[in-house]
Amino acid sequence: MIYCIFFRIFASDMHQRNRQILQIALPSIVSNITVPLLGLVDVAIVGHMGSAAYIGAIAVGSMIFNLLYWLFGFLRMGTSGLTSQALGRRDMAEVMRLFVSSVVVGLSIALCFIVLQIPIRQVALLLMHPTPDILPLAATYFNICIWGAPAMMGIYSLNGWFIGMQNTRIPMLISIMQNVVNILASLTLVFGLGMRIEGVALGTVIAQWAGFLTALLLWHFYYGRLKKYLCDANQEGSTFVDRISSLFVRRSSLLAFFQVNRDIFLRTLFLVAVNLFFTSAGARQGAVILSVNTLLMQLYLLFSYVMDGFAYAGEALGGKYYGAHNGAAFRDVVRRVFGWSGGMVVLFTLVYALGGTSFLHLLTNETSVIAASSDYFFWAVLIPVAGVTAFVWDGVFIGITATRGMLVSSVISTLVFFAVYYALRAVWGNHALWLAMIIYLLMRGIVQTVWYRRLRPY
Repeated sequence: MIYCIFFRIFASDMHQRNRQILQIALPSIVSNITVPLLGLVDVAIVGHMGSAAYIGAIAVGSMIFNLLYWLFGFLRMGTSGLTSQALGRRDMAEVMRLFVSSVVVGLSIALCFIVLQIPIRQVALLLMHPTPDILPLAATYFNICIWGAPAMMGIYSLNGWFIGMQNTRIPMLISIMQNVVNILASLTLVFGLGMRIEGVALGTVIAQWAGFLTALLLWHFYYGRLKKYLCDANQEGSTFVDRISSLFVRRSSLLAFFQVNRDIFLRTLFLVAVNLFFTSAGARQGAVILSVNTLLMQLYLLFSYVMDGFAYAGEALGGKYYGAHNGAAFRDVVRRVFGWSGGMVVLFTLVYALGGTSFLHLLTNETSVIAASSDYFFWAVLIPVAGVTAFVWDGVFIGITATRGMLVSSVISTLVFFAVYYALRAVWGNHALWLAMIIYLLMRGIVQTVWYRRLRPY
Protein backbone atom coordinates (compact mmCIF):
# COMPACT_ATOMS: atom_id res chain seq x y z
CA MET A 1 0.00 0.00 0.00
CA ILE A 2 2.81 2.41 0.95
CA TYR A 3 4.56 1.57 -2.32
CA CYS A 4 1.42 2.52 -4.27
CA ILE A 5 1.19 5.84 -2.45
CA PHE A 6 4.77 6.75 -3.30
CA PHE A 7 4.21 5.69 -6.92
CA ARG A 8 2.51 9.00 -7.57
CA ILE A 9 5.38 10.88 -5.97
CA PHE A 10 7.97 9.23 -8.19
CA ALA A 11 6.30 9.24 -11.59
CA SER A 12 9.25 8.96 -13.96
CA ASP A 13 10.78 5.45 -14.33
CA MET A 14 10.13 4.86 -10.64
CA HIS A 15 9.58 1.16 -11.12
CA GLN A 16 13.27 0.69 -11.91
CA ARG A 17 15.23 2.89 -9.48
CA ASN A 18 12.79 2.68 -6.60
CA ARG A 19 12.64 -1.07 -6.95
CA GLN A 20 16.42 -1.13 -6.57
CA ILE A 21 16.13 0.97 -3.42
CA LEU A 22 13.42 -1.25 -1.93
CA GLN A 23 15.30 -4.44 -2.79
CA ILE A 24 18.12 -3.21 -0.58
CA ALA A 25 16.14 -1.31 2.05
CA LEU A 26 13.42 -3.85 2.95
CA PRO A 27 15.69 -6.82 3.78
CA SER A 28 17.89 -4.42 5.78
CA ILE A 29 14.89 -3.22 7.77
CA VAL A 30 13.93 -6.83 8.57
CA SER A 31 17.53 -7.54 9.65
CA ASN A 32 17.64 -4.46 11.88
CA ILE A 33 14.35 -5.30 13.57
CA THR A 34 15.51 -8.85 14.34
CA VAL A 35 18.78 -7.68 15.95
CA PRO A 36 17.29 -6.72 19.36
CA LEU A 37 15.52 -10.07 19.48
CA LEU A 38 18.82 -11.73 20.42
CA GLY A 39 18.92 -9.71 23.62
CA LEU A 40 15.19 -10.05 24.27
CA VAL A 41 15.39 -13.85 24.06
CA ASP A 42 18.16 -13.93 26.65
CA VAL A 43 16.23 -11.61 28.97
CA ALA A 44 13.05 -13.69 28.60
CA ILE A 45 14.91 -16.88 29.50
CA VAL A 46 16.76 -15.54 32.55
CA GLY A 47 13.55 -13.84 33.64
CA HIS A 48 12.25 -17.30 34.52
CA MET A 49 15.28 -18.35 36.61
CA GLY A 50 13.87 -17.01 39.86
CA SER A 51 16.32 -14.18 40.54
CA ALA A 52 16.51 -10.59 39.33
CA ALA A 53 20.32 -10.87 39.48
CA TYR A 54 20.27 -12.97 36.31
CA ILE A 55 18.40 -10.23 34.45
CA GLY A 56 20.87 -7.66 35.70
CA ALA A 57 23.80 -9.81 34.61
CA ILE A 58 22.40 -10.15 31.09
CA ALA A 59 21.74 -6.40 30.95
CA VAL A 60 25.31 -5.56 32.03
CA GLY A 61 26.95 -8.20 29.83
CA SER A 62 24.89 -7.31 26.75
CA MET A 63 25.66 -3.61 27.17
CA ILE A 64 29.40 -4.32 27.33
CA PHE A 65 29.38 -6.29 24.09
CA ASN A 66 26.96 -3.94 22.34
CA LEU A 67 29.30 -1.05 23.10
CA LEU A 68 32.38 -3.07 22.13
CA TYR A 69 30.94 -4.16 18.78
CA TRP A 70 29.39 -0.76 18.07
CA LEU A 71 32.80 0.91 18.35
CA PHE A 72 34.13 -1.42 15.68
CA GLY A 73 31.09 -1.15 13.42
CA PHE A 74 33.34 0.68 10.96
CA LEU A 75 34.21 -2.75 9.57
CA ARG A 76 30.75 -2.99 8.04
CA MET A 77 30.44 0.63 6.97
CA GLY A 78 33.93 1.10 5.57
CA THR A 79 33.83 -2.18 3.68
CA SER A 80 30.40 -1.39 2.21
CA GLY A 81 31.36 1.96 0.70
CA LEU A 82 34.68 0.85 -0.79
CA THR A 83 33.19 -2.39 -2.15
CA SER A 84 30.23 -0.67 -3.81
CA GLN A 85 32.60 1.78 -5.52
CA ALA A 86 34.84 -1.03 -6.75
CA LEU A 87 31.76 -2.84 -8.04
CA GLY A 88 30.69 0.30 -9.89
CA ARG A 89 34.13 0.45 -11.54
CA ARG A 90 33.79 -3.27 -12.30
CA ASP A 91 37.14 -3.79 -10.58
CA MET A 92 36.48 -7.31 -9.33
CA ALA A 93 40.09 -7.82 -8.22
CA GLU A 94 39.69 -4.87 -5.85
CA VAL A 95 36.31 -6.23 -4.72
CA MET A 96 37.99 -9.47 -3.67
CA ARG A 97 40.96 -7.73 -2.07
CA LEU A 98 38.50 -5.74 0.04
CA PHE A 99 36.73 -8.96 0.99
CA VAL A 100 39.94 -10.58 2.21
CA SER A 101 41.35 -7.50 3.94
CA SER A 102 38.11 -6.74 5.76
CA VAL A 103 37.74 -10.29 7.10
CA VAL A 104 41.42 -10.41 8.11
CA VAL A 105 41.19 -7.05 9.92
CA GLY A 106 37.97 -8.13 11.65
CA LEU A 107 39.40 -11.42 12.86
CA SER A 108 42.59 -9.65 13.99
CA ILE A 109 40.55 -7.22 16.11
CA ALA A 110 38.63 -10.16 17.59
CA LEU A 111 41.92 -11.90 18.41
CA CYS A 112 42.98 -8.77 20.32
CA PHE A 113 39.69 -8.94 22.25
CA ILE A 114 40.39 -12.52 23.27
CA VAL A 115 44.03 -11.90 24.21
CA LEU A 116 43.08 -8.81 26.24
CA GLN A 117 39.82 -10.20 27.61
CA ILE A 118 40.86 -9.97 31.29
CA PRO A 119 41.71 -6.23 31.29
CA ILE A 120 38.71 -5.51 29.03
CA ARG A 121 36.41 -7.32 31.45
CA GLN A 122 37.88 -5.63 34.51
CA VAL A 123 37.67 -2.13 33.04
CA ALA A 124 34.15 -2.69 31.67
CA LEU A 125 32.80 -4.02 34.98
CA LEU A 126 34.56 -1.24 36.87
CA LEU A 127 32.83 1.37 34.69
CA MET A 128 29.46 -0.39 34.86
CA HIS A 129 29.85 -0.99 38.63
CA PRO A 130 27.19 -3.72 39.02
CA THR A 131 26.00 -4.73 42.49
CA PRO A 132 27.85 -7.59 44.31
CA ASP A 133 25.16 -10.15 43.48
CA ILE A 134 25.29 -9.29 39.76
CA LEU A 135 29.08 -8.93 39.39
CA PRO A 136 30.08 -12.65 39.32
CA LEU A 137 27.20 -13.54 37.00
CA ALA A 138 28.08 -10.72 34.60
CA ALA A 139 31.72 -11.84 34.65
CA THR A 140 30.68 -15.39 33.81
CA TYR A 141 28.53 -14.14 30.93
CA PHE A 142 31.45 -12.07 29.61
CA ASN A 143 33.96 -14.92 29.92
CA ILE A 144 31.84 -17.11 27.66
CA CYS A 145 30.51 -14.54 25.18
CA ILE A 146 33.98 -13.15 24.43
CA TRP A 147 34.63 -16.30 22.40
CA GLY A 148 31.94 -15.20 19.98
CA ALA A 149 33.95 -12.08 19.08
CA PRO A 150 35.65 -13.61 16.00
CA ALA A 151 32.26 -14.65 14.65
CA MET A 152 30.74 -11.21 15.23
CA MET A 153 33.68 -9.33 13.70
CA GLY A 154 33.57 -11.73 10.75
CA ILE A 155 29.84 -11.14 10.30
CA TYR A 156 30.39 -7.37 10.37
CA SER A 157 33.01 -7.64 7.63
CA LEU A 158 30.95 -10.01 5.49
CA ASN A 159 27.73 -8.01 5.87
CA GLY A 160 29.53 -4.85 4.79
CA TRP A 161 30.86 -6.66 1.74
CA PHE A 162 27.43 -8.12 0.91
CA ILE A 163 25.79 -4.68 1.13
CA GLY A 164 28.52 -3.24 -1.09
CA MET A 165 27.64 -5.98 -3.58
CA GLN A 166 24.00 -4.73 -3.51
CA ASN A 167 22.86 -7.83 -1.61
CA THR A 168 21.02 -7.29 1.68
CA ARG A 169 19.08 -10.54 1.49
CA ILE A 170 22.01 -12.59 2.78
CA PRO A 171 22.49 -10.40 5.91
CA MET A 172 18.75 -10.71 6.50
CA LEU A 173 18.89 -14.51 6.29
CA ILE A 174 21.90 -14.59 8.60
CA SER A 175 20.14 -12.40 11.18
CA ILE A 176 16.97 -14.51 11.13
CA MET A 177 18.95 -17.74 11.35
CA GLN A 178 20.95 -16.40 14.33
CA ASN A 179 17.75 -15.69 16.22
CA VAL A 180 16.35 -19.16 15.54
CA VAL A 181 19.58 -20.87 16.63
CA ASN A 182 19.85 -18.67 19.71
CA ILE A 183 16.32 -19.53 20.83
CA LEU A 184 16.75 -23.26 20.30
CA ALA A 185 20.25 -23.46 21.79
CA SER A 186 19.49 -21.34 24.85
CA LEU A 187 16.23 -23.14 25.63
CA THR A 188 17.94 -26.53 25.28
CA LEU A 189 20.92 -25.61 27.43
CA VAL A 190 18.94 -23.85 30.17
CA PHE A 191 15.73 -25.85 30.46
CA GLY A 192 16.91 -29.10 28.88
CA LEU A 193 20.38 -29.46 30.45
CA GLY A 194 19.78 -27.39 33.58
CA MET A 195 22.42 -24.75 32.91
CA ARG A 196 21.93 -21.21 34.21
CA ILE A 197 23.68 -18.04 33.04
CA GLU A 198 26.28 -20.24 31.34
CA GLY A 199 23.61 -21.77 29.12
CA VAL A 200 22.30 -18.39 28.00
CA ALA A 201 25.81 -17.15 27.19
CA LEU A 202 26.76 -20.36 25.40
CA GLY A 203 23.55 -20.23 23.37
CA THR A 204 24.47 -16.73 22.23
CA VAL A 205 27.97 -17.84 21.20
CA ILE A 206 26.60 -20.84 19.31
CA ALA A 207 24.20 -18.54 17.43
CA GLN A 208 27.02 -16.12 16.57
CA TRP A 209 29.25 -18.85 15.16
CA ALA A 210 26.33 -20.39 13.30
CA GLY A 211 25.71 -16.99 11.70
CA PHE A 212 29.35 -16.56 10.69
CA LEU A 213 29.66 -20.06 9.22
CA THR A 214 26.37 -19.60 7.36
CA ALA A 215 27.66 -16.31 5.95
CA LEU A 216 30.80 -18.05 4.67
CA LEU A 217 28.76 -20.84 3.10
CA LEU A 218 26.42 -18.38 1.39
CA TRP A 219 29.41 -16.39 0.15
CA HIS A 220 30.90 -19.54 -1.33
CA PHE A 221 27.60 -20.51 -2.95
CA TYR A 222 26.83 -17.08 -4.48
CA TYR A 223 30.27 -15.55 -4.94
CA GLY A 224 32.73 -18.44 -4.92
CA ARG A 225 33.40 -17.92 -8.61
CA LEU A 226 35.08 -14.60 -7.76
CA LYS A 227 37.98 -16.40 -6.08
CA LYS A 228 39.78 -16.36 -9.43
CA TYR A 229 40.27 -12.60 -8.97
CA LEU A 230 42.21 -13.04 -5.74
CA CYS A 231 45.47 -13.69 -7.51
CA ASP A 232 46.45 -13.82 -11.15
CA ALA A 233 48.08 -17.20 -11.47
CA ASN A 234 49.34 -16.31 -14.95
CA GLN A 235 51.21 -13.28 -13.70
CA GLU A 236 54.65 -13.56 -15.25
CA GLY A 237 57.69 -12.74 -13.21
CA SER A 238 55.82 -12.37 -9.93
CA THR A 239 57.47 -13.65 -6.77
CA PHE A 240 55.78 -15.66 -4.05
CA VAL A 241 55.68 -12.56 -1.84
CA ASP A 242 54.04 -10.57 -4.66
CA ARG A 243 51.34 -13.18 -5.05
CA ILE A 244 50.67 -13.36 -1.31
CA SER A 245 50.48 -9.57 -1.04
CA SER A 246 48.04 -9.45 -3.95
CA LEU A 247 45.59 -11.42 -1.82
CA PHE A 248 45.17 -8.31 0.27
CA VAL A 249 45.20 -4.78 -1.06
CA ARG A 250 47.46 -2.40 -2.88
CA ARG A 251 49.19 0.22 -0.78
CA SER A 252 46.82 2.97 -1.99
CA SER A 253 43.77 0.78 -1.30
CA LEU A 254 45.09 -0.16 2.13
CA LEU A 255 45.57 3.50 3.05
CA ALA A 256 42.05 4.32 1.85
CA PHE A 257 40.63 1.39 3.82
CA PHE A 258 42.20 2.51 7.10
CA GLN A 259 41.50 6.20 6.51
CA VAL A 260 37.81 5.53 5.98
CA ASN A 261 37.63 3.23 8.99
CA ARG A 262 39.57 5.68 11.18
CA ASP A 263 37.07 8.47 10.49
CA ILE A 264 34.10 6.17 11.14
CA PHE A 265 35.67 4.86 14.36
CA LEU A 266 36.27 8.38 15.71
CA ARG A 267 32.78 9.44 14.63
CA THR A 268 31.33 6.45 16.49
CA LEU A 269 33.17 7.49 19.66
CA PHE A 270 31.29 10.80 19.64
CA LEU A 271 27.97 9.05 19.01
CA VAL A 272 28.66 6.66 21.90
CA ALA A 273 29.57 9.58 24.17
CA VAL A 274 26.26 11.34 23.48
CA ASN A 275 24.16 8.20 23.96
CA LEU A 276 25.92 7.17 27.18
CA PHE A 277 25.66 10.69 28.57
CA PHE A 278 21.96 10.84 27.66
CA THR A 279 21.38 7.68 29.73
CA SER A 280 23.53 8.74 32.67
CA ALA A 281 22.02 12.25 32.77
CA GLY A 282 18.57 10.70 32.96
CA ALA A 283 19.69 8.31 35.68
CA ARG A 284 20.87 11.22 37.84
CA GLN A 285 17.31 12.57 37.80
CA GLY A 286 15.85 9.47 39.40
CA ALA A 287 14.42 6.09 38.47
CA VAL A 288 11.19 7.48 37.00
CA ILE A 289 12.91 9.92 34.62
CA LEU A 290 15.42 7.23 33.62
CA SER A 291 12.55 4.88 32.82
CA VAL A 292 10.72 7.58 30.85
CA ASN A 293 13.78 8.39 28.77
CA THR A 294 14.47 4.70 28.16
CA LEU A 295 10.92 4.07 26.96
CA LEU A 296 10.83 7.12 24.69
CA MET A 297 14.20 6.21 23.21
CA GLN A 298 12.60 2.98 21.99
CA LEU A 299 10.64 5.17 19.56
CA TYR A 300 13.94 6.58 18.34
CA LEU A 301 15.40 3.10 17.93
CA LEU A 302 12.35 1.86 16.01
CA PHE A 303 12.61 4.77 13.58
CA SER A 304 16.37 4.25 13.22
CA TYR A 305 15.88 0.58 12.28
CA VAL A 306 13.70 1.61 9.34
CA MET A 307 15.86 4.56 8.31
CA ASP A 308 19.02 2.46 8.37
CA GLY A 309 17.46 0.33 5.65
CA PHE A 310 17.16 3.32 3.33
CA ALA A 311 20.61 4.51 4.40
CA TYR A 312 21.98 1.12 3.29
CA ALA A 313 20.29 1.65 -0.07
CA GLY A 314 21.96 5.05 -0.31
CA GLU A 315 25.39 3.67 0.47
CA ALA A 316 25.12 0.59 -1.78
CA LEU A 317 23.55 2.22 -4.84
CA GLY A 318 25.19 5.60 -4.31
CA GLY A 319 28.61 4.02 -3.95
CA LYS A 320 28.06 1.86 -7.03
CA TYR A 321 27.11 4.78 -9.30
CA TYR A 322 29.78 7.00 -7.74
CA GLY A 323 32.40 4.37 -8.54
CA ALA A 324 31.02 4.05 -12.07
CA HIS A 325 31.24 7.87 -12.50
CA ASN A 326 27.53 7.92 -13.39
CA GLY A 327 26.58 11.30 -11.97
CA ALA A 328 23.00 11.31 -13.23
CA ALA A 329 22.19 7.94 -11.65
CA PHE A 330 23.97 8.93 -8.42
CA ARG A 331 21.96 12.13 -8.04
CA ASP A 332 18.77 10.23 -8.85
CA VAL A 333 19.49 7.70 -6.10
CA VAL A 334 20.13 10.46 -3.55
CA ARG A 335 16.93 12.25 -4.53
CA ARG A 336 14.80 9.12 -4.36
CA VAL A 337 16.26 7.89 -1.07
CA PHE A 338 15.43 11.28 0.44
CA GLY A 339 11.93 10.96 -1.07
CA TRP A 340 11.31 7.57 0.52
CA SER A 341 12.78 8.79 3.81
CA GLY A 342 10.49 11.83 3.74
CA GLY A 343 7.54 9.49 3.38
CA MET A 344 8.74 7.51 6.40
CA VAL A 345 8.99 10.73 8.41
CA VAL A 346 5.35 11.55 7.67
CA LEU A 347 4.26 8.00 8.50
CA PHE A 348 6.20 7.70 11.78
CA THR A 349 5.29 11.19 12.95
CA LEU A 350 1.59 10.43 12.48
CA VAL A 351 1.88 7.03 14.16
CA TYR A 352 3.78 8.44 17.12
CA ALA A 353 1.46 11.43 17.49
CA LEU A 354 -1.71 9.37 17.29
CA GLY A 355 -0.74 6.04 18.83
CA GLY A 356 2.58 6.44 20.58
CA THR A 357 1.16 6.26 24.09
CA SER A 358 -0.45 2.92 23.25
CA PHE A 359 3.00 1.66 22.30
CA LEU A 360 4.30 2.72 25.73
CA HIS A 361 1.55 0.66 27.39
CA LEU A 362 2.87 -2.38 25.53
CA LEU A 363 6.33 -1.82 27.01
CA THR A 364 5.33 -1.25 30.63
CA ASN A 365 2.39 -1.33 33.00
CA GLU A 366 3.99 1.10 35.45
CA THR A 367 1.37 3.84 35.65
CA SER A 368 3.80 6.32 37.24
CA VAL A 369 6.22 5.99 34.33
CA ILE A 370 3.49 6.28 31.69
CA ALA A 371 2.03 9.33 33.44
CA ALA A 372 5.43 11.00 33.67
CA SER A 373 6.15 10.31 30.01
CA SER A 374 3.25 12.53 28.91
CA ASP A 375 5.30 15.63 29.80
CA TYR A 376 8.11 14.59 27.46
CA PHE A 377 6.29 12.66 24.76
CA PHE A 378 6.23 15.54 22.25
CA TRP A 379 10.03 15.37 22.07
CA ALA A 380 9.79 11.79 20.82
CA VAL A 381 7.32 12.88 18.15
CA LEU A 382 9.97 15.29 16.83
CA ILE A 383 12.60 12.56 16.42
CA PRO A 384 11.70 11.53 12.83
CA VAL A 385 11.83 15.11 11.54
CA ALA A 386 15.02 15.91 13.44
CA GLY A 387 16.92 12.74 12.55
CA VAL A 388 15.99 11.88 8.96
CA THR A 389 18.58 14.06 7.20
CA ALA A 390 21.46 12.71 9.30
CA PHE A 391 20.41 9.10 8.67
CA VAL A 392 20.24 9.53 4.89
CA TRP A 393 23.48 11.50 4.61
CA ASP A 394 25.27 8.86 6.71
CA GLY A 395 24.39 6.27 4.08
CA VAL A 396 25.33 8.47 1.13
CA PHE A 397 28.62 9.56 2.74
CA ILE A 398 29.57 5.95 3.49
CA GLY A 399 28.82 5.02 -0.11
CA ILE A 400 31.11 7.71 -1.52
CA THR A 401 33.57 7.24 1.41
CA ALA A 402 33.26 10.92 2.38
CA THR A 403 33.73 9.85 5.98
CA ARG A 404 35.51 13.03 7.02
CA GLY A 405 32.19 14.85 6.66
CA MET A 406 30.55 12.33 9.00
CA LEU A 407 33.32 12.86 11.57
CA VAL A 408 33.14 16.65 11.40
CA SER A 409 29.35 16.66 11.73
CA SER A 410 29.56 14.38 14.78
CA VAL A 411 32.17 16.57 16.47
CA ILE A 412 30.22 19.80 15.92
CA SER A 413 26.84 18.33 16.87
CA THR A 414 28.29 16.71 20.01
CA LEU A 415 29.73 20.04 21.16
CA VAL A 416 26.37 21.69 20.51
CA PHE A 417 24.60 18.92 22.44
CA PHE A 418 26.64 19.48 25.59
CA ALA A 419 26.47 23.28 25.25
CA VAL A 420 22.66 23.28 25.02
CA TYR A 421 22.22 20.84 27.88
CA TYR A 422 24.53 22.56 30.36
CA ALA A 423 23.15 25.98 29.44
CA LEU A 424 19.53 24.97 30.14
CA ARG A 425 19.57 22.05 32.57
CA ALA A 426 19.21 24.23 35.68
CA VAL A 427 15.98 25.71 34.30
CA TRP A 428 14.49 22.97 32.13
CA GLY A 429 15.81 19.78 33.71
CA ASN A 430 14.99 16.73 31.59
CA HIS A 431 13.45 18.93 28.89
CA ALA A 432 16.91 20.42 28.38
CA LEU A 433 18.28 16.92 27.82
CA TRP A 434 15.69 16.15 25.17
CA LEU A 435 16.08 19.55 23.50
CA ALA A 436 19.84 18.94 23.32
CA MET A 437 19.21 15.54 21.70
CA ILE A 438 16.82 16.96 19.09
CA ILE A 439 19.24 19.79 18.23
CA TYR A 440 22.07 17.25 18.10
CA LEU A 441 20.21 15.22 15.46
CA LEU A 442 19.31 18.33 13.48
CA MET A 443 22.87 19.65 13.61
CA ARG A 444 24.31 16.42 12.25
CA GLY A 445 22.04 16.67 9.22
CA ILE A 446 22.69 20.39 8.70
CA VAL A 447 26.49 20.05 8.81
CA GLN A 448 26.42 17.08 6.44
CA THR A 449 24.17 18.98 4.03
CA VAL A 450 26.63 21.89 3.96
CA TRP A 451 29.54 19.45 3.58
CA TYR A 452 27.83 17.67 0.67
CA ARG A 453 27.15 20.93 -1.15
CA ARG A 454 30.76 21.95 -0.67
CA LEU A 455 31.97 18.53 -1.77
CA ARG A 456 29.72 18.34 -4.86
CA PRO A 457 30.64 14.75 -5.83
CA TYR A 458 28.65 15.18 -9.11
